[in-house]
Amino acid sequence: MSNEQVLTNARIVLEDRIVDGSVQIRDGRIADISEGASRAGEDFEGDYLLPGLIELHTDHLEAHYSPRPGVRWLKIAAIQAHDAQVVTSGITTVFDCLRLGTDEDNGFPKGEMRSMADALAQAKDEGRLRADHLIHLRCEVSTADVLDQFEDFQNDPQVRLVSLMDHAPGQRQFQTMDQYTLYYKTKRGLSDEAFAAFVERQLALSARYATPHRTALAEACTLRGIAIASHDDATTDHVEESIGYGVRLAEFPTSFEAAEASHRAGLSVLMGAPNVVRGKSHSGNIAARDLAECGVLDVLSSDYVPFSLIHAPFVLADEIETIDLPKAIALVTATPARTVGLDDRGRIAIGLRADIARVHRREGVPVVRSVWREGRRVA
Repeated sequence: MSNEQVLTNARIVLEDRIVDGSVQIRDGRIADISEGASRAGEDFEGDYLLPGLIELHTDHLEAHYSPRPGVRWLKIAAIQAHDAQVVTSGITTVFDCLRLGTDEDNGFPKGEMRSMADALAQAKDEGRLRADHLIHLRCEVSTADVLDQFEDFQNDPQVRLVSLMDHAPGQRQFQTMDQYTLYYKTKRGLSDEAFAAFVERQLALSARYATPHRTALAEACTLRGIAIASHDDATTDHVEESIGYGVRLAEFPTSFEAAEASHRAGLSVLMGAPNVVRGKSHSGNIAARDLAECGVLDVLSSDYVPFSLIHAPFVLADEIETIDLPKAIALVTATPARTVGLDDRGRIAIGLRADIARVHRREGVPVVRSVWREGRRVA
């Protein structure tokens, strides 16, 4: 017997418009969309019916696993806490970032992120998770051991996205020493001598490893059909390099020039939803709203605040004349899905997965009232 339900009296956010009506779900898929008069079913009372949000880049699992320097939480408990916060933010598909590549006191040693991936698989198998969890490997290309750590994931089907990062001074995110000094000297309390030695080591590591590691990782991902992301591209040269590596997603470009070039080349430009909500970047780079106004913003990521992913689209729709709500919601649903090849979700359309969020909002901060994944209510 088929499993059917109807969600009615809803403001259904399609990819190109909003309609009042009902959605019928059968066996975990969207079976019908009816406009106009309401039908019998669960009454949405005029709330929005959105596609479940798709999160491509969140460091939030790491925050639960390592909530303080030197502290490690039980992995399954950390995963469940992360999952609960993700789902109640309307996110039904989440790419959990696992950091590869260790350098002094940064990163995790070999085997630790592999153990986290195993815990994620165990949590799925045991029915502990409400969102669909996939893996995004954040690879620090200027570290000596990044390829060795990447080998731990060579046969893992959970890995669907890899980003290529270089956080050395003068590179990408840290084009000026003012930014780098704040992150690595002031916050760590390093002396002038210790900081100078640290900078010299980072520059040497980047010069030695960044290009060969970037090339090897891109080749491995291409062979396995894993989507590749650039990270913090700052110049058109960076963008050209990314295109050559087969990058599909340009994460957090640090200049308008790089964002525009990426978008024009067909890469999906990703910026942080917290950047939209706050109105500026926490690291002093370009504002996501400025990119949205110029039509070169394609994807939003919650990054470090899960709820920002449902909040930011409403901010954009309210404040930018050229962006209506369907277009804003596509930044967190349809476009990220297409970017990483998830063609079975991200839109309210017949035949797709019934990943759905009920959202109430008249003004101000939206409220996520209910969430369904593949037709099953999970929040």
